[in-house]
Amino acid sequence: MARLLVVVFSETDPSARLGDWLREAGLDLDERRLHTGDRLPADLAGHDGLLVLGGQQSAGDGPDVAPELVGVRALLRAALDSDVPTLGICLGAQLLAHVGGGRVQVGRDGPEIGATLVAKRDVAEHDPLFGPVPLTPDVIEWHNDEIAELPPGATLLASSARYPNQAFRLGRHVYGLQFHIETDPELVRRWAAEDAAGIATTPFDAATVAARAAEVHPDMAEVWAPFAGRFADLVRARAGATA
Repeated sequence: MARLLVVVFSETDPSARLGDWLREAGLDLDERRLHTGDRLPADLAGHDGLLVLGGQQSAGDGPDVAPELVGVRALLRAALDSDVPTLGICLGAQLLAHVGGGRVQVGRDGPEIGATLVAKRDVAEHDPLFGPVPLTPDVIEWHNDEIAELPPGATLLASSARYPNQAFRLGRHVYGLQFHIETDPELVRRWAAEDAAGIATTPFDAATVAARAAEVHPDMAEVWAPFAGRFADLVRARAGATA
């Protein structure tokens, strides 16, 4: 069975529905929960793909502030160097952009919070993961930092009106998503309840943000569960090629 290394920074952003979809697609998930003291492997030997989830750290945090990011950056660098199937989500995407030579900064237009739409770029029609995705899929946003500049050679796959660098690919098999696809309604309710500062930047109260997100989760599943299956295909293909 193809094995996926999953980096979980915090109990507040587990693999959730995305993990379920990937398991249903036939992957063995090796989840390393850094907040509980799990250690990361030194390299990607023994794994056929990499998933890096979200967290409260900033991509540019040094080892004195976020020592746990050192090993994650090394794994992302190894994935880039060998074009290992990789998916970075929110902080994971920001770290990927940073490692690849892009620029991450505090969002110039403030936090992006809650249910929204992103727009698929024309070039995404030819991408193996994004090709079947609708033109304007529902997603959940929850970030303070932005990917201000993509790494050299990156392919932009999706944008939003506030922050253009929403999804990108490096090489053939390494992907970053600024937005969340892994959430379920309960997880977003928790985020809304615990992030008063973020909610204050929206036109809504916490209950409304959570309700709006709950409404789009069924549509998200229709789009992003098959997307997860296509990513699993890349991981399985890697496992077959290296067997």
